[in-house]
Amino acid sequence: MRIVGRREAAALAVLAVAGSTVAAGRVPDPYGAPGPLPSLSAATLSARYAAVDGQIRAARTIAERTHDGGRARALTAFLASGRRFLSFDARGTGRAVEVVGDLARADRVAVIVPGADGRLTNFDSWKWAGGGARSVAGQARREAPGTRLAVIAWLGYASPPTLSTTVLTDDRARTAAASLRGLVGDVHRLNARAGIALLCHSYGSVVCGRAGKAGPLPVDEVALFGSPGTTATSARQIFPSAQVWAGRSSGDWMQIVPHVRLFGVGFGRDPLAASFGARRFAAGGGQHSAYLKPGSTPLANLTRIALHKEAEVTHG
Repeated sequence: MRIVGRREAAALAVLAVAGSTVAAGRVPDPYGAPGPLPSLSAATLSARYAAVDGQIRAARTIAERTHDGGRARALTAFLASGRRFLSFDARGTGRAVEVVGDLARADRVAVIVPGADGRLTNFDSWKWAGGGARSVAGQARREAPGTRLAVIAWLGYASPPTLSTTVLTDDRARTAAASLRGLVGDVHRLNARAGIALLCHSYGSVVCGRAGKAGPLPVDEVALFGSPGTTATSARQIFPSAQVWAGRSSGDWMQIVPHVRLFGVGFGRDPLAASFGARRFAAGGGQHSAYLKPGSTPLANLTRIALHKEAEVTHG
């Protein structure tokens, strides 16, 4: 039997410790799993909002106790008067689903499905779900003050980091698609009068594509913007009963991403390709994260799509 030297023994010890750390989880998550919530219906909506508010308050207490400053600041903002959340999970980078507007009485409902790098600490930026929802709601008040629009900011999945291999496949999108389908179905049952639009940014368009592939959804408008692809070859393959739109700004780096799909990597045909069959909307000259910027061309067009005002959408 070979005798192991001191350096080798030290190296083996380091590897053993590293292995046990990975096996056990690198850092225990101080945030527990969220408890059960009331089902989503017109009769239980207020109770649902109140229950999620309690979950956010509990998570903020943990954030303050563990000196998680960024999370504590974000959750304090979530608890501002008038804000309402359908679900919340503080674990990991976090998940949150917020409603801007009156969901039960809305004529239209728009669901913003964000892409990579979404987390609780950037949720309120206009570049992401929560701030973007308020941008759309504000634009709608200016463009169509008589229309009752509710906007749902749906960070309802584990958004992949941009600098990771997970953003190159649709693995997370498959899981997320089931959750998105559940939300859309719940909203439709809660308010069957309202037309529903999906506004799908970047990797969020992969989520929307997978959700549409899984079967019919009660949506009439779908916008894919800054999209790397949807894993589908055509708009009709994923949303045969909805009007599908696609837009990409001239300053978006996504235009240089190859639109291929090989051995599960990549997302296939470019939604802007004529063969995909989507209608193109003008998306301005901003960067990849600037589609929901207040006052911008893409925000105006995405809001018109959400409002089902197709004739007013400017074309790219």
